[in-house]
Amino acid sequence: MFSVKEAGFENLALDVFSFQSRHNPVYKSYLEVLQIVPLSVKKMEQIPFLPISFFKSREVLTTSFEPQAIFESSGTTESFKSRHILRDLSLYEKSFINGFERFYGPPKDWCILGLLPSYLERNNSSLIYMVKKLIQLSGHEQSGFYLDEFDKLFNVLNELEKQKKKTLLVGVTFALLDFAEKYSLPLQHTIIMETGGMKGRREEMVRNGVHAILKKAFHLSSVHSEYGMTELLSQAYSKGDGIFQCPLWMKVMARDEEDPLELHMSFSKNMSYVSGAINVIDLANIYSCSFIATDDIGRIYKDKSFEVLGRMDNSDLRGCSLMTI
Repeated sequence: MFSVKEAGFENLALDVFSFQSRHNPVYKSYLEVLQIVPLSVKKMEQIPFLPISFFKSREVLTTSFEPQAIFESSGTTESFKSRHILRDLSLYEKSFINGFERFYGPPKDWCILGLLPSYLERNNSSLIYMVKKLIQLSGHEQSGFYLDEFDKLFNVLNELEKQKKKTLLVGVTFALLDFAEKYSLPLQHTIIMETGGMKGRREEMVRNGVHAILKKAFHLSSVHSEYGMTELLSQAYSKGDGIFQCPLWMKVMARDEEDPLELHMSFSKNMSYVSGAINVIDLANIYSCSFIATDDIGRIYKDKSFEVLGRMDNSDLRGCSLMTI
């Protein structure tokens, strides 16, 4: 799976669709409501995408199993949290380690710092699990989490800069902005990667505005970003300007915001991108659902990179309207 070639992606996606359409009760019911016969799906663009909201109300499982872990989103109440039930944690580890290495090289080459206070307050965050594992693989003595310890983080960054050590600071948006308000220092050997999210701590801002503040405070030419979510086992990364690239086992598509079954696949001669709501194929999601209609709005470019522009309005209601919750 993680060595999939571009040319083989469609065949593998169709195989996974066939498997999940038979062995995932929620997805199977969704297809029945849509009156879609799985055997009639011959092309990747014909595959229906499950609304992401079902992860908040149903157990989205392919086959029956005893879970090794359950990841939950940071919803405001128990009833509105997404739950991703994992049969095999090693699939997640293989996905995020392979993905990281494809974009950044081996974790052992880095000192990895995590500034993720809101996530550290929970014990079932997929982001914390990923960063914790990458910190362990880093093996650097100063790799670790920094929970609102801005003074300590500032001193560590200064020391690492003097050592010219390749450093990755992974942070939730509001915490990075809080840090930037208190400290300013030039970072020549450090990458800042924001994972999104104000979590009610700050007023929402567009990504360009966030990056402008961080670039000014830390004298950076670019700020990196990670695109992931509880419902996925794979991540896309941006090395600047909010333009994301996927690993080979992950693909994004644009769908019509009003007609969830209509994909925007064609580029005219004068078009460099198509816009719409974002669908994700994540082949690592073999035991949940690999075909997810997210609540994000974005642009998909000809080179298969993508940009996230915002969120759909009333997104929780749209996906569930076809089935009784």
